[in-house]
This record gives sequence, C-alpha cells and structure tokens, in this order.
Amino acid sequence: MKVVILAGGLGTRLSEETEVKPKPMVEIGGKPMIWHIMKVYAHFGFNEFVIALGYKGDIIKRFFLDYQQLSGDLTIDLGTGTVKRHKTDCEDWTVHLIDTGIDTATGGRIKRLRPWLRDETFMLTYGDGIANVDPRTVIDLHRLAKALVTVTAVRPPARFGGVVIDGNLVHRFAEKPQIGEGWINGGFMVCDAGLFDYLDGDDTSLESHALERLSVERKLAAYRHDEFWQCMDTLRDVRLLQSLWNSEAPPWRVWG
Repeated sequence: MKVVILAGGLGTRLSEETEVKPKPMVEIGGKPMIWHIMKVYAHFGFNEFVIALGYKGDIIKRFFLDYQQLSGDLTIDLGTGTVKRHKTDCEDWTVHLIDTGIDTATGGRIKRLRPWLRDETFMLTYGDGIANVDPRTVIDLHRLAKALVTVTAVRPPARFGGVVIDGNLVHRFAEKPQIGEGWINGGFMVCDAGLFDYLDGDDTSLESHALERLSVERKLAAYRHDEFWQCMDTLRDVRLLQSLWNSEAPPWRVWG
C-alpha cells in the first residue's frame, strides 16, 4: 500500500523557517520532518511513498537525490572523476516525487496523483505532523468500518495552562492539558480510490469539500489515537519537537 504525503503548502505560520525551505524540510534532530514521518511508516512495513510537491519542491527532490548518493562510504578518484560506493546506510524506500502545483489545494494535489495511485487503497498524511500511531491499526478499522476514508483522530495538548477557579483560589492547574473531549484530524488516513469522485480540481480542499461531504454521507470513519501526536505549525512546535528528540526516548521514534 502506497503512502501519500502532502508536502506542497506554503507554511506561512512558520515563516521563520519556510522562507527558505518547505515546511516538511524543517529539521528535527538534523533530519527533515518528512524523514521522521517516513521512518514511522517504514517501520511498520510501508516503504513506497508518493510525495505531493508544490512550494519549493526542488528542495525536497534535492534532499532525496543527495541522501541516496551521499549515504554510506565512498571512494572518489579525483583524477578520473569516478565514484565508487561501498557500504550504504540508505533506507530501502521507493520515493515518487510528483509536482502538483504551487497554489493547488489539498484535494487538488491528491487528484493530480491519481495516475500514480490508480484504483488502489492508499494511506495519506500531512508533511507537518508526527505520531507514534501504527498505520496497520488504522487500516484494520478502515476495513471494519467499510468507510471510504478513515482519519486518525487525535486530542492535541492545549497551548496554555488550564486553570480551574474556586472562588478566588485556583482549584486545579494543569500545564498544557489535553483539550477536553475534542478530537481533530491528525492525518495518518486510509483512503479508498472512491475518494477521487469527491475531488473536482485544483481548488478542491480535501478537508472542507471532500471530508465534510463524506461525513454527511456516513462514509468517513475515525481511528481514535490517544497517544503521542504533535503538529509542526509554529516555531514553538519546532522547539518542542527538538526537545523531545533530545530526550532519552522521543515518543514517535518507534524504529530501532
């Protein structure tokens, strides 16, 4: 089953980084976010990726070209210009890098990928969110629910400390509590090919056009993931992810 990663947005809320690179290329622990996402999928046996490029897509292309060419040990004959590769540390991934337009909406990007996906069921996620979710469990629920699309629903931590007040005193304080019972779309989706019937063109939004319509038609399922999930929308998020990576056990590092 192929994994589609949406990696073409402008990332305007993270302009400190995205003026010079696309958001999926913002680094955590010396590796771009998209690499971390792919490592999670590959750990569970999914190693063929279709990446929807847009804004500064050439930077993502260059990363994968260099990553493959420069991994492992090399012998370079400077006189002849020949390069001999020895031991390699490169992952066994197949990566399709597809230009889907600069201003194309999320649904339009997926629509443009149809020749690469044909009529197969595929996985889909965003290039700016990471989790310790097992994609196989999402697939299992998707098949059980007989849905057209299944999203992974998450409850993100609040950005501010929660205060419960009793009179003039604080009854309870929780630093960055979870947002009650609210669930949001955390990506890590499973989609049947029938999704393409809900995507009209470049201006189609996956979320506000396709997923909203599917929910009304009772064709949208949700896998509840109540463990780690974190988006990378702001510089604060980047710093949080970096601090987690520097800890003894980064929560999304499911691989060895």
